[in-house]
Amino acid sequence: MTLDIKICGLKTEEAVDRAVALGASHAGFIFFAKSPRNIDPSDAGRLADRIRGRAKIVAVTVNADNDDLDEIVAMLRPDILQLHGGESPDRVLTVKAVYGLPVMKAFSVREADDLKKIEPYIGIADRFLFDAKPPAGSDLPGGNGVSFDWTLMHLLDGGVDYMLSGGLNKDNVATAIELTAAPGIDVSSGVESAPGVKDRAMMEAFFEAVRKAETRIAAAGRVK
Repeated sequence: MTLDIKICGLKTEEAVDRAVALGASHAGFIFFAKSPRNIDPSDAGRLADRIRGRAKIVAVTVNADNDDLDEIVAMLRPDILQLHGGESPDRVLTVKAVYGLPVMKAFSVREADDLKKIEPYIGIADRFLFDAKPPAGSDLPGGNGVSFDWTLMHLLDGGVDYMLSGGLNKDNVATAIELTAAPGIDVSSGVESAPGVKDRAMMEAFFEAVRKAETRIAAAGRVK
């Protein structure tokens, strides 16, 4: 079992290099002015060039219009567009058609009914990302460091490809992986010493916890 692991909200050369060295399959760059992880498209493109071909480059946007996406796509040259706002199925189709890139559509989850919201997007979005609903007063659709009831993932059809996000850190990621069997995980604040500041030791501890969980799952599979 090898998970897709996305480190999101990257802003520095050290963080980008370390994420990929540790085994990140996806590197996320956030383009949302209210986020402490917001980055200029030209800076993101420079950082992405350091790891291009070794990890998939993900552009994370929130209800971005085509003018913003034009600049982001031109500067970053992403492999995937992550839409983390209220984008409709028609908007997802338009984005895919205009930019010729796969789209990962994010959804906020608190209860079982929230998962039903993906139904109009099945067959349109290439992948889903499930994050916790923001706490009261937060302006951020993600990166709030809160999680949700992961047992809800058992309600998904087995064919739904997704990444699990929301409040993951070194202390709970193994539980999340073992409980959900998620094909991918996404972490941002869980490897930060301060909002927007990736911490090398925290990143290393996170990956160590993930690898140990993978080993346990593989061993259990062999026993069966």
